[in-house]
Amino acid sequence: MLNVNSGFSEIKPKNLETIKTLIAIAFTDCNYLEESWYDILKVISQLELAQLIGTGVKTKFLEKETMMDKKLVTSLQQTLGDSANQNVIVAVDRIFTGSPRLDGSAIVHFTEALCKVSAEELNNPVTARMFSLQKIVEISYYNMGRIRFEWSKIWHVIGDHFNKVGCSPNEEVAVFAVDSLRQLAMKFLEKGELPNFRFQKDFLRPFEHIMKNNRNNVIRDMVVRCIAQMVNCQARNIRSGWNNIFSVFHIAAADQDQAIVELAFQTTASIFDQYFAVIGDSFQDAVKCLSEFACNAAFPDTSMEAIRFIRRCANHVADNPDKFAGDDNNLEAIWIKGWFPVLFELSCIINRCKLDVRTRALTVMFEIMKTHGCGYKVSWWRDLFNIVFRIFDHMKMGEESPEQYRQQRREWMTTTCNHALYAVVDVFTQHYNALSPLLPELLQLIQWCVKQDNEQLAKSGMNCLENLVMGSGASFREECWDKIVDTITSVYALTLPADLRNWKPSLDTVDQVSINSDNSIEPDNTQLAVSRADRTLFQDLQIGVLVQTEIIQTIDNIIFFPSSSAKEDAQIDPFNPADSTTARGMFSFLTTPQLFCIVECLFASHKFAKGFNMDIDQRRILWKYGFKGRTLPDLQQQETSSLLCSLRILYKIYSDMTRVDEWAKTEIYLHRLTVESFEYYLMLEDDRRRLSWSKIVMLMLKKMMLLDNDRFLILLAKCYNQICSIIAQDNEKDLQLVLSKFFLRAKEPLLKTVSS
Repeated sequence: MLNVNSGFSEIKPKNLETIKTLIAIAFTDCNYLEESWYDILKVISQLELAQLIGTGVKTKFLEKETMMDKKLVTSLQQTLGDSANQNVIVAVDRIFTGSPRLDGSAIVHFTEALCKVSAEELNNPVTARMFSLQKIVEISYYNMGRIRFEWSKIWHVIGDHFNKVGCSPNEEVAVFAVDSLRQLAMKFLEKGELPNFRFQKDFLRPFEHIMKNNRNNVIRDMVVRCIAQMVNCQARNIRSGWNNIFSVFHIAAADQDQAIVELAFQTTASIFDQYFAVIGDSFQDAVKCLSEFACNAAFPDTSMEAIRFIRRCANHVADNPDKFAGDDNNLEAIWIKGWFPVLFELSCIINRCKLDVRTRALTVMFEIMKTHGCGYKVSWWRDLFNIVFRIFDHMKMGEESPEQYRQQRREWMTTTCNHALYAVVDVFTQHYNALSPLLPELLQLIQWCVKQDNEQLAKSGMNCLENLVMGSGASFREECWDKIVDTITSVYALTLPADLRNWKPSLDTVDQVSINSDNSIEPDNTQLAVSRADRTLFQDLQIGVLVQTEIIQTIDNIIFFPSSSAKEDAQIDPFNPADSTTARGMFSFLTTPQLFCIVECLFASHKFAKGFNMDIDQRRILWKYGFKGRTLPDLQQQETSSLLCSLRILYKIYSDMTRVDEWAKTEIYLHRLTVESFEYYLMLEDDRRRLSWSKIVMLMLKKMMLLDNDRFLILLAKCYNQICSIIAQDNEKDLQLVLSKFFLRAKEPLLKTVSS
């Protein structure tokens, strides 16, 4: 017998006779050899090698140290020459063709031994041989008719061997393995698959393994082409194999080779166009595959097309819920197997892709919610919102440098988070009846957005709060309104730029600056540098100032309807209102305690802004160190708009006949605010601030004129002296007209009082 170390010159005719006898035993006692099959198959492999060399076909399989001179080769050819024409070849073939005669246990031993010998052939240090690998393919064909139980055991061994061979660094070997797998797969798929069987899944798994572990583009391309051929030729017979097919394409989707990605996507597209109805339980794998195509940044056109197919998947779920519910009509299965995979993969695209692709995915995701959300259960919505809220998780960024992180975070918040926030609120408003239990989570999200150091997102947060209330406020219960009011007060407290009042530079002295009458700075006063931390603080403070103004505007728009207050301010005659849009606001849905809570918040905002505006020294320091532009920083808009809004609310309560019980408390507020406001206006010297405060004076006068005579006189008595002092000043034309109308309004009740 041959062994690894023996020289081929030692082969004698008696050795060949021994081999023939061994092969004969293998054929007759095949079911009892067990591990001995290895020795027999090893001899057959060496015999085949000896025949190749002896007949002069391939001497390259000999190692250098065993190379023989021409005389020895001639001798070997004479010894083995007749064997090629003898019955030994037929006997060897009978072992493989007769393998179907082996029982269930023997065939497994036979296959294991053959795979072991094949592995040794392929690991030859000089040149790999594929004799046994070819025989593995042949016995697979011969035994394909076995019962599934036996065949699965055989394929467990063969499949593992193909996994290794298909990942061989020798391209020729790997190509042969993949091509052999293709032939076997095509043959096997022709047989179809019975219900409740999953053997196709096992049979096609080596393709998936090779695609995942072999980085050779030639082999990867070949795997994709093999799978594409199976789809094109045997799609009607594929059942459980769809899982492996989509897994292979999922791996191919992340490739950087254009040919591989394009072929994989073309085949995937053909599946959706022609065979979508037969993919069965592989729907989730199909959607995951499309998601991976969408996330390949190297092929943006393919990404957009993949998202379009995901949109089709959503329509498929909506049109065929019974396919997902199953025979037992399990509604939860529709969500788990249908809707959830679609929406989850869209969220993954949003979190992984560049701006244009993630924006498209975001749009499609919310279109699906708006179109099909009416059929979602509350538990489904909760799961879905957990997915959506992941979009706002800025920790998703990678381990970039701090500057890259800041840039990406800023872009993410300004674009995707901003877009998503508006879309979430739109969906919530459209499906409020189903989503109302999730109101606290949505309000927390809005608070989170407002607190971020991003001006656009903070502003959008307040706008979305307004949209939410204006769209769904009529359906809110009292506890919902409590949550809205709590959110407003929390946002106010969290974003109040308190450091404006107490920030001081680290230097011991501060240069004095010259201030013009219009609050502008003299040109020779240069600003001083501050640390990076202080610059960041200044940016946060400016965002806080913006949010405070947005809070006030949001409150005004919610309670009185957008733009109604501006029209009211422009109206000189209070008895001839421009329109009645205030009736469309949410005032009537709020309880008086809730309104008072909002008024307290507004007055606190007014008090803070007023105190800052009066602190000239602090404003000088802030300007000197780079806070804002050429003029001294101020909070004039916050100071006046907060007071205007609180006065409107109080006078609205004071004129509401359904809230008579709260009039006494409201009078206390109004008397204090009216007197304080008139007195503060009288002490103002800056023309710009007087002009701003004149709107407050006009509003109070117009609101007083609308009161009945008794309440008008009570309030007039509190501030009569201040109003007379205002007349003596140089006022703007509109204020003069309002004062004129005010005293005309006061004429009748005053005369009646005097006459009585």
